Amino acid sequence: MSFTQLGLSDDIVRAVSEQGYTIPTPIQTQAIPAVLAGGDLLAGAQTGTGKTAGFTLPILQRLAAKSINPAAARRPIRALILTPTRELAAQVEESVRVYGKYLKLNSAVIFGGVGINPQITLLKRGVDILVATPGRLLDHMQQGTVDLSQIEILVLDEADRMLDMGFIRDIKKVLAALPKQRQNLLFSATFSDEIKALADGLLNAPAMIEVARRNSTVEVIAQKVHPVDRNRKHPLLSHLIKTQQWSQVLVFTRTKHGANKLVEQLGKESISALAIHGNKSQAARTRALSEFKDGSLQVLVATDIAARGIDIDQLPHVVNYDLPNVPEDYVHRIGRTGRAGATGEAVSLVCVDEHGLLKDIEKLIKRTLPQEVVAGFEPDPNATPQPIQLRSGNGGGGRRPQQQKAPANSSRNGHGGAKPAGPSKTGASNRPGGKTAPPHRSGGRGR
Repeated sequence: MSFTQLGLSDDIVRAVSEQGYTIPTPIQTQAIPAVLAGGDLLAGAQTGTGKTAGFTLPILQRLAAKSINPAAARRPIRALILTPTRELAAQVEESVRVYGKYLKLNSAVIFGGVGINPQITLLKRGVDILVATPGRLLDHMQQGTVDLSQIEILVLDEADRMLDMGFIRDIKKVLAALPKQRQNLLFSATFSDEIKALADGLLNAPAMIEVARRNSTVEVIAQKVHPVDRNRKHPLLSHLIKTQQWSQVLVFTRTKHGANKLVEQLGKESISALAIHGNKSQAARTRALSEFKDGSLQVLVATDIAARGIDIDQLPHVVNYDLPNVPEDYVHRIGRTGRAGATGEAVSLVCVDEHGLLKDIEKLIKRTLPQEVVAGFEPDPNATPQPIQLRSGNGGGGRRPQQQKAPANSSRNGHGGAKPAGPSKTGASNRPGGKTAPPHRSGGRGR
């Protein structure tokens, strides 16, 4: 099936084709017609399967097909896309611009960590599609610099992540400011009980799409565990990078301090590395992600702020330097590789302290991960487990353990990010092309 057969206009199909995409992914094949039909939608799919194009393409189609009042003082915001993190917001808005380049629609992205005044200027010019993090959107609402009274379509992207980060109160405040009559689209990597409860209160007789088993991992990802003592993880990682000649590897740590320390250790061994986490400035995070994407940076060390979709062409390796506290994050982390049908490798360095976490992950994904001891790094069979250090401070990037409740304003303006997947193409990633959008860039007509 082609994108044209899904009911998309020639202008949209042209933009998609220019990115090299020809065949819709399963989530797109089902979601695009459902969104075009105008009803509410609850959609879930494995990370890396193209959820973003699944809603951006039909939204562009619907808005372009419906003219607005040319006598209006300024164009109203007609579609609102909420995302949990800054990077994800920028990347979703980039997808809107790329796929809508031949349409007379424009877009803007707003999030925290950067000045609000340039965003106010963009909003004054008029915006058709607004992508935002909940906290910064509330800032604009409180200052009266954004008008949501004419929203036709609302999207909650990565809804499960927004709930994890404590955004539910912010979301409810935003919902209260929207028109009663609108189309609601809820996209999530997983369907937890909390997501179902949110959907029950938000969606009206929604279509439901779930194209993969919950919390399943992509089959093309080769997964393995390297048992190792806790104090030998760094030497083992350096050994793997050098002996296996890894040129691009995304490494996940549990804490911000751990990420910074690992970057310093790798640097002493002439391995280029940068960290991305909640304590880094937005400029530093954007720069690190950009350098990693263009291949000039060998190792990107991240806390779980990055687990939801750094979309990099043919990213070959993901390493769990520390196992996540919450099993679902394992699925999101390793989903950074093996995207759009490409192969990838996910390696976990597991010490005795993490055996319980490993069992929880294997229970979740319903498979036992193969273990391979690396010669020279054999773990001490007499080692005793120690309590696991949780992430340091709010916004550190790791998800809270399930028994803890996130404060209502935690990570309010968005931290970290993930790039949404685009349509599929043979032997290539889902990335729609181009760099991550600068912090305040607005998608103008044809831009």
